[in-house]
This record gives sequence, C-alpha cells and structure tokens, in this order.
Amino acid sequence: MSRIQTTEDRRLEETRTRKKYWKRWGPYLSERQWGTVREDYSPGGTAWEFFPHDHARSRAYRWGEDGIGGISDRHQMMCFGLALWNGRDPMLKERIFGLTGNQGNHGEDPKEYYFYLDSTPTHSYMRMLYKYPQAEFPYEYLVEENRRRGRSEPEFELLDTGVFAENRYFDIFVEYAKADVEDVLIKITAVNRGPEAATLHLLPQFWFRNTWSWGKDLRRPLARKGTCVPGSACVELQHWQYGKRWLLCAGKPDLLFTENETNNARLFSGRNRTPYVKDAFHEYVIRGNKAAVNSEHLGTKTAAYYPLQLGSGQSATLKLRLTDLEPLEGMDVGSGEVGGVVSPGEPDRPEDVPGTNDFAEGFDRLFATRQEEADEFYASRIPKDLSDDAKAVMRQAFGGMLWCKQFYHYDVHTWLEGDPAGPKPPEERWNGRNKDWTHLYNEDIISMPDNWEYPWYAAWDLAFHCIPLALVDPDFAKEQLILLLREWYMHPNGQLPAYEWAFGDVNPPVHAWAAWRVYKIERRLRGVADRGFLEKVFHKLLLNFTWWVNRKDPDGANIFQGGFLGLDNIGVFDRSAPLPTGGHLEQSDGTSWMGMYCLNMLAIALELAKEDPAYEDVASKFFEHFVYIARAMNDFGSGGRSLWDDEDGFYYDVLKLPNGEEHFLKIRSMVGLIPLFAVETLEPEIVDRLPGFKRRMQWFIDNHPDVPEHIEMTQRSARGVRRLLSLVNRKQLKRVLSRMLDETEFLSSYGVRALSRYHKDHPYEVQVNGNVNRVEYEPAESSTGVFGGNSNWRGPIWFPVNYLLVESLQKFHHYYGEDFKVECPTHSPEESDLWQVAGEISRRLIHIFLRDSSGRRPVAGGLEIFQNDPHWKDLILFHEYFHGDNGAGIGASHQTGWTGLVAKLIEQSGE
Repeated sequence: MSRIQTTEDRRLEETRTRKKYWKRWGPYLSERQWGTVREDYSPGGTAWEFFPHDHARSRAYRWGEDGIGGISDRHQMMCFGLALWNGRDPMLKERIFGLTGNQGNHGEDPKEYYFYLDSTPTHSYMRMLYKYPQAEFPYEYLVEENRRRGRSEPEFELLDTGVFAENRYFDIFVEYAKADVEDVLIKITAVNRGPEAATLHLLPQFWFRNTWSWGKDLRRPLARKGTCVPGSACVELQHWQYGKRWLLCAGKPDLLFTENETNNARLFSGRNRTPYVKDAFHEYVIRGNKAAVNSEHLGTKTAAYYPLQLGSGQSATLKLRLTDLEPLEGMDVGSGEVGGVVSPGEPDRPEDVPGTNDFAEGFDRLFATRQEEADEFYASRIPKDLSDDAKAVMRQAFGGMLWCKQFYHYDVHTWLEGDPAGPKPPEERWNGRNKDWTHLYNEDIISMPDNWEYPWYAAWDLAFHCIPLALVDPDFAKEQLILLLREWYMHPNGQLPAYEWAFGDVNPPVHAWAAWRVYKIERRLRGVADRGFLEKVFHKLLLNFTWWVNRKDPDGANIFQGGFLGLDNIGVFDRSAPLPTGGHLEQSDGTSWMGMYCLNMLAIALELAKEDPAYEDVASKFFEHFVYIARAMNDFGSGGRSLWDDEDGFYYDVLKLPNGEEHFLKIRSMVGLIPLFAVETLEPEIVDRLPGFKRRMQWFIDNHPDVPEHIEMTQRSARGVRRLLSLVNRKQLKRVLSRMLDETEFLSSYGVRALSRYHKDHPYEVQVNGNVNRVEYEPAESSTGVFGGNSNWRGPIWFPVNYLLVESLQKFHHYYGEDFKVECPTHSPEESDLWQVAGEISRRLIHIFLRDSSGRRPVAGGLEIFQNDPHWKDLILFHEYFHGDNGAGIGASHQTGWTGLVAKLIEQSGE
C-alpha cells in the first residue's frame, strides 16, 4: 500500500515529516480530572474523597483539565469544552458525572450517555454525541440507590431513573473540522427529542489551564473581548507560549469572563484571591448573580452564552471558530472573498479556508469537505466487502480510540514535594503511593483505556491499543510504545510503570509483542519496515526483560511470580498481597507471559539479525531461555511440582507453603489458557540466513536431550526443517483445547470466558484461618471488592486475551496445518483445523456488536432503547468486558482501548 492514498494520509505524512503539525489540537481533554491520583494531596491517598465531583466546578485543577466533548492543544495550555443547563439542574453541566470507587456497588462508574462517533487520526474531523435529560439530573438519586445496592445486584443507571421517559432529552452533537493546523471550526447542534418545547442554555467555553497559581511560573495568559467581524462575537486569547488566538462566535452571543481560580469561599470558607472564580458561570446563569462575572470582559476563562428555546423535534446549530487568523472589523460580508484573511505565521493558507466573516456557505462547505475526506480515509482502511453494520462498528471503534487520546501530566517528585504556593503536603506521602517513582515525569498525549473511568494509562492496556491504532496511524502507535520505554517513564531498574494508582504494580509483559505486531502491520500497510523503531524498542526491552528475571524469578528456576498480572480477582487469593497461608505462588500465567516474552524478543532479534549479525547472539540467548522456561513449567517447577496437571489436562498455579508442601490451585481459568500464548515458528529460510544462530541452536539441541520435548521439528517445508517453539506440546494442546472449546466450560457464544462455567456448580474453595476463600463462576459483575470490585475475571469475556488466543491458534495452524483438527465446539460431530477454530472465536467476538437476525445487538443486552429506538440503536459502547453467557457489555462503558481490537478482528476475519 502506498504511504499516500488519501487527503488524510497526506496530513499524516506532513505530521510525520514535521512539515505541518496537524495533531497539535485534538480531543486531549479528559472526561474526568477530579478523583485522580494526580490531584490527590491527602495523607492517606484517598483520591476520590480529596477531590470529589462537587469540588470540580469550583476548584482549579493542578495537573490537567476536563470537559464534555472538548479539545485542547497537546500541552493543554488552552482548552475548549461545552457547558449546558436545562433550566432545572442544580449546577451547570460542565463534565460527566459518575460514582466514585467507594460509591458504586461495583466501583467507579459514569452515569451519563455520550458517544464518540467519528475522528480521523489527525483530528481534522471529529464528532461526538452527548444525551442531556430535560428533567433535573438525578445526582442524589443515583448516589443513594447505588449505595443501597449490594455487589450481587446490578448497577443503577441513568436510564433506570426514568429521566429519558417520553424522549424528554436533548441530543447534543459536537463536531470539529480543521481548516488548518491552528484553525478549528466548531459546530454544536442541539436537537429536542421530546414531545414539548424545552429550554436549553448552551455555553461553549474556552479557558487556560491554571499554571500560574502554584508558585513556579507566575505568567498569566489572558482572554478578553476582541474586535468583532459583523454578525459574531470575538474573544482575543493571548498565551505566552502560543501568542495570539481568537475564538469567534456566530450570532453575537453574550460573552462571559471569569478566572480559572478556586472558589475558596465556597469550598473551604476561606478568602478568594479574586472576586471572579471558576464557578462564576454557574452563579451567573443559574442564580442570576451578574456580579459573579467580570464586567471588564477579561479573564482566564470565557463562555459564549446562547439561551435557546427549542420546540419538539426542533434543532439549533451554533457555529464557532478557534483560530490564529486575525478577524478584521468591517469586512465586506458580501464580497465573496473566502480564505482571503491570513495570519503572518501562515502565508500559505489553503484556498478552501473560509474567511473569518464566513459562518455560512464557506463554513458549511469546509465541514462537508472534511467529512468527505474522513469517509475517503476509512474507505481505504475498512474492507469493502463488509456489511454497512460491520463498517459502522469498525468506524466507531476507531473513533472511540482516537477520542481517548488524552493529555496526561504527572511529575511525581513535584507532586510529593508540593508547590511553593500551596500548603506543604503531609510527610506521610513520602512513604505512600508512588514514592519509588520520583524520576517519573509525564507530560504527553497518551492513549487511555477510558477517558472517564480510567483517565490514566495502563502499561498492558496501552500495548493492546496500539494494534488497532496501527491500522489507521502507525506512527502514533509506535510513538506510544516508545514513550513508555523512555527514561522519564521506565524505572531506572527497568520496570515499566503500571498505572498511577500504583506504578510499581506488575502488568503482563506484552510490550515486545505489541512492538513486533505494530512493526508487521505497518510493513503490510505501507510496504516499509521501520527497523529503527524495532531496534529502539528492543534495546530498552532488554532492560525490562532483565528486571523480570531478577525480580520475579526469586529462586532462579525459571518459574515466575508477578502478582495479579492484570487479572484482578481471578485467583482465590489477592495475588498482589501476601498470602494468608504464607509461602508463595508459582504462577502459570506469570511463567507463560515470560515464555511469550522470550519468543517475542527472539522474533525481533532474528528480524534485526538479517541486517546486523550482532543480534544473532542475543537471539540465541532468548531461544535458550525459552527452552529453560518450557522445561521448568512442564517438568518440575521450582524444584518440585510441574505447573501442568496431567490428571486434569490443564495448567494451574501452584501454592508453595512454608513447610514445603505444594498444592495445585485447581481453578479452571484464563491462567491455564495463557500458556497457549507462548508459541512461535522458526522458518528455515530465516535460520539458514543466520549461521551463528543456527550453529548455537544446533549445539544446544545436541547437548540437551530433553529439548525435543519443547521444540517440534517434524514439519518440513520446501526450504527445509521448520521448528515449533511452544510451552504446550501437541498432546497438551489437544487436552487444553478440549476444555477451552467446551461450551459447558470456556467457550461462550460470544468468545472464550475468563473462568470455566464448570465453577458455576463446582465452586473452588480454600479454608484459611477459619475463613473460606471462594471462586465461582460469575458471568457479569464481580461480587467481591478485590481491586475495587469494578472488574471481573471470574466468567466474563475479555477482548485482549481472546485476541491473543486467536493469534496463537493461527500460529499453531501455521505449523501443524490442516492435519491437526479438534472438535469445535467440543463434543460436536465436526472437526476443524486451528485456523478455522481461530475464525470461529473471532466471529463470536465480533458478533457481540453486530445486529443478529432479529436486529438486536448482544452488547446492548436488555436495554430496549439501545435495541429499538432510532436515536439510540446505532450507537455502540465498547465496554471493558462482556457477559459470559449473553455477551452484554459490562464494566467501563467507554473502554474502546483494548476492546477496539474488534476493529482488527473484523479487518482480518470479516463477519
């Protein structure tokens, strides 16, 4: 595929070559900054309580900003977002509301409906939808009812309150179209879906992130009323980093001004540094307090105030423009001149850029052009033979992933030390959260799992994000993978940061796998192999691999621990805490991840060795290390029991007690399927090109008689002997797959469950110190509070591990071919080869989102409004995980991050 196919591809290339920086502005504004670790300065690390939602409208943030459907520059110095009021709410709607981790009966959860509908990779066109009730928003009702419910009950959602009855809500569409790098056209369309006329106050807001109140940089930007072009209002924006910009607002709305400063009087009964504070527009609009805003029309936060009255079915569209083009007073609106105004810094404006006086034909034409270009771009990425439904799912998946790119700022040392202008943080913090990560300084655009529920990066989530992202923007995917390996992220000891709640936790080591996959995806798409990228990540991953070996293999026996390893509550014990029994776990999944890591590093080393023989030696190292892990895992473990239970035909964790006893923890879970991930084929044409590696491999095989147990060499191609490296041999593979493909165990109609359904009638129990620890099949939400209780690995379907299972089956098929067949499902009369099995699992996963024969989407479960209502039924939510029996979406509702893998599955497997 040519690098330049579409207009959007040209923008990506201009960005890559630094000719123009199309990504300077994007959807980098979080949906939630309150309740984050970054904003928490409490003694005990109680982030949710230290900065609650009730404070957010009145209190300046230290490390970032949030807003509905907003954008910012890549350093988040300047922000734009939407505020609304329906005439009934007790506060302006400026940000998404949700329950904290301690309020929700299943942890934190947003209680609103919003959808990321579209975005190009450069954000030249973006579109989102927010559904705003016309009745008073039921803040207290949501909190109280969810507090009343136990973990065994479903969550109480906004739809359950009845506020959407009779369609009494507004659809608020927010769209952006870039005329140029620093010239963003904005269109906000409100539609009254209700049966009667209703009032709606819209306040598009611009503000500067508060960087001046903390005592380190006193420079203060300024927004003030500017000279208008006819028929509009204008705000002149001055920032010390960017110079001048203007916010142009069609229709001559009233302009309101205040400061992005904390209202100490309201929150802490203290004195305000200025009479104009962050929540001034709330005071002005809702309480009619005219003195709350600055009558001199200047400040660091501004809003264009549009009060509307919309009849049933009526819509209204606001048009704004955030631009570096200087508006000129007295322009001739009828002159027909479009794009005739340019700023000194951009003399070569495209001809299609409308003049700053044009909010009519030129403005609309630019939006139409950018939408057409977005259609053209996705037509080049989405297979043409798909149904319209599948194409729409893919496009919304990409849109959600691109909207979840967020500015993330966190300087741990400064955070622990406190600011010169602020109160000194409690000394306890130096012994608390992230105290060992004082080198970490993050100030970047990062792909987030979920802009509200998880507005912070997680190492293994990010790796999976990069696979579908590579289909639309390989450069961004590569940048993300490199970013976490940089010195200001990676710990000096080689550990990757897990997530802000505990950077020192351990996520599965999938970074090498992601880098290798992104490398191959880009090579296929662009016909160019970026060896520089591969070499850069490989060198840093050597440090991380060494950290794993030194820290997580305490006995030096190639059997690894690792704690919870991203699987939250999957074990009978909290695997990140000291065991109540004493001793330690030898983890089947931890050891398998390291086997996979070895093979990923081996594959990368062999690729690099094609042009640099120096990599042959390190390839040999990873080949041999893998064999040692395979031998330890299958033969004797850490001086004793294997992790393979030949009686059950499955892999388990082994509990090693202080008295030397060893016990299988016989839980049939994803932990026992993860060994399938460690598989790779050595092709003869590659091995034969690398004589140093080939000689060492042959010596190792000749001098280790047990090697054939872990390396199959039975297959020959036209080029010579092919070798299969796998933790799971042929006999074990048959037995593991018989369980995995059994619909009474792991195989659901919607993918592979994280825990076998066998445990529905046969819970696994361990009694320790008079307490019963129990694991049973729970296909939906978790009934336990382990890891906050907002994730569940005891039965639901998770896309990241399912994706790896699909890929592993394809690799096994590549070696075994059509001769290796299994019953699929188990006990069915027909047998399938492993390529067909991989395709079957892919289709089951994909069909979570597609309409079935009755027109229903499994992801929407029993929510009839999402199944039948014309204004809801095509809106897709990409949940964190899915019900193990019916495929309904569960957990974080906007985790397009790794659930965005569905786009890659559709691309490679069809429907």
